[in-house]
Amino acid sequence: MSTLYITGAGVSAQSGIPTFRGEDGFWTIGSRNYTPQQMATRAMYEHNPGEFLCWYYKRFVTYQHHGPNEVHHWLRDKALITQNIDGLDGKAGNEDYLCIHGRIDKVTLFHLQGQPVEIKSAPWDLVDESNLKKSLLELFRISSRGPELDYSLKPYVLLFDEFYTQLYQIDRAQRMFEVATKMVFIGTSFSVNITQIALEIAKKNQIDVEVVDPNPAHILYDKVRYHKMLASDFINL
Repeated sequence: MSTLYITGAGVSAQSGIPTFRGEDGFWTIGSRNYTPQQMATRAMYEHNPGEFLCWYYKRFVTYQHHGPNEVHHWLRDKALITQNIDGLDGKAGNEDYLCIHGRIDKVTLFHLQGQPVEIKSAPWDLVDESNLKKSLLELFRISSRGPELDYSLKPYVLLFDEFYTQLYQIDRAQRMFEVATKMVFIGTSFSVNITQIALEIAKKNQIDVEVVDPNPAHILYDKVRYHKMLASDFINL
């Protein structure tokens, strides 16, 4: 491997998919407003599964049929780790990319973190939007008692209060970081652990780093080159 590309929500934003922390990710339960960081948690799934699933469905699943943009197509033959869960890199033809945070179109059994579990296709096509919460709870096999381990379904997505496990191919990601001779971060805010893990390895190995974003985060490392632009502009340099 030479250059490793690590992408975030800024890439898929150009396909019309909202960023994870965008203002339209806020949700109201009763009289209280919740941030995306509060909604996208294992705790919310366990204690308020109906609201969690409705939020997840409206926030992400409704965009599942959007298509890839020119950046996804440009990345189709590149070594790639994406933080996005939309699957657009696969639709663009990248057959070996790593989706470190999961996929919209997949589910697993609700399980203890670190436990081996099968990844299955999500039942989104069976959802009755006229009775959304009831339909989602039934499809995900969640009763009034809440999600049951090894029985209920859970979206295949790494939530904010969960940790990286082999389900999300963390060992493979770390191997890709170690053999990279350059890392290019595109459309990411560096606000999640995987980008910090990547940067620590880049610094240890003293490799070049490039950051592509209209408002790039500043990195404390002397081998960084910034491209203050959209991903679509970067690929046409």
